[in-house]
Amino acid sequence: MRFVRRAVLIAVLAGAGAALLWGPAYARALSLVVRAAQIDGWLLRAAELEARSWSAGTAFRVPTRHGAIPARLYRPQGSADRAVVLTPGVHAMGIDEPRLQGLAGDLAASGVAVLTIALPDLVRYRFSTAAVDGIEDAAVWLSSRDDLAPDGRVGLMGVSFAGGLSVVAAGRPALRDRVAYVFSFGGHGDLPRTLRYLCTGLEPPGPGEPASARIVRPPHDYGVAVILLGLADRMVPPEQVEALRDAIETFLTASQLTLVDMAMARATFERSRAVAEMLPEPSATLMRLVNDRNTAALGERLLPVLDEVTFPAELSPEHSPPPASPVYLLHGVDDTVIPAVETRLLDAHLRAQDVDVRALLSPLITHAEVDRPPAIGEAWRLVSFWADLLRQ
Repeated sequence: MRFVRRAVLIAVLAGAGAALLWGPAYARALSLVVRAAQIDGWLLRAAELEARSWSAGTAFRVPTRHGAIPARLYRPQGSADRAVVLTPGVHAMGIDEPRLQGLAGDLAASGVAVLTIALPDLVRYRFSTAAVDGIEDAAVWLSSRDDLAPDGRVGLMGVSFAGGLSVVAAGRPALRDRVAYVFSFGGHGDLPRTLRYLCTGLEPPGPGEPASARIVRPPHDYGVAVILLGLADRMVPPEQVEALRDAIETFLTASQLTLVDMAMARATFERSRAVAEMLPEPSATLMRLVNDRNTAALGERLLPVLDEVTFPAELSPEHSPPPASPVYLLHGVDDTVIPAVETRLLDAHLRAQDVDVRALLSPLITHAEVDRPPAIGEAWRLVSFWADLLRQ
């Protein structure tokens, strides 16, 4: 995932040139951060001196208890330092999502073998314990590969909502001795709490903070549309559910196409608006709120219905058995899909369970990729975080 601003690389190289003298882990981390920013010129050429050649295999399928799921293996040249299962969040592109492919390639160039997987329910914008099962089963499969995991242990990496689900999976009995570490990038600690934020724009208080410490941060429209998709059968009459869901998926597809083809994205957005005008009420009004990105009005309608839904505890790491392995939590300070306070709360919860945790909230990254001016100290903390992780 291209999670670092372009300007941050100047700060990194200006303030961290001595990192190469601190050992291979820092050199690899610095190279990873530079390459992840996609900077052309001498900065990138310097980073590539540390990068290893790698290859991405063709898509295949990994067996799970719910059926085989799509996967792709990224392998560094020579032996890998560690093999990891990398899971994308709620996104229809699955293993073909461009930012996921970028992160997998950057990790492979850092000496990590990466198995990307696409969980069917997350691809269909659904939260389910079957998604946790899929992460667990893929990790068991990968840890059984002597050529990739000679010590029988693998890392778990999850992006967005898959981050929290990866922490849950790591705490399951079948994986407690098979997981070297788990890494949550922009993940959640409590799913219902996160979904309430998306409907209200009110972040929950941080650890030990009073209720008055809550922050108002307008949520990203993508997350609210996903909630409506899941609650459509509770929001409109039965005969309208399928058409409303098709319209919402058209909007979400347009959002995803902005990563690969802006012209097609604009055309798909226009189709979403045209479909909304053909829907009966109340679907038409709901879809207009989606297309207008009116998260406040849409969230106000969704919240009473959302509060009636009971989510399985296993969808929230704060309500599941903790991992025995180290946990790494990375979050953008201004994330508007899953607020950064979720990482703060999960960090405090895991520490109370005597879990070895390293958490970093960084202004250099966000879920929605909003630019902020970088600082040398923040850039160095990001390099240090990755260096610690790559040592595992």
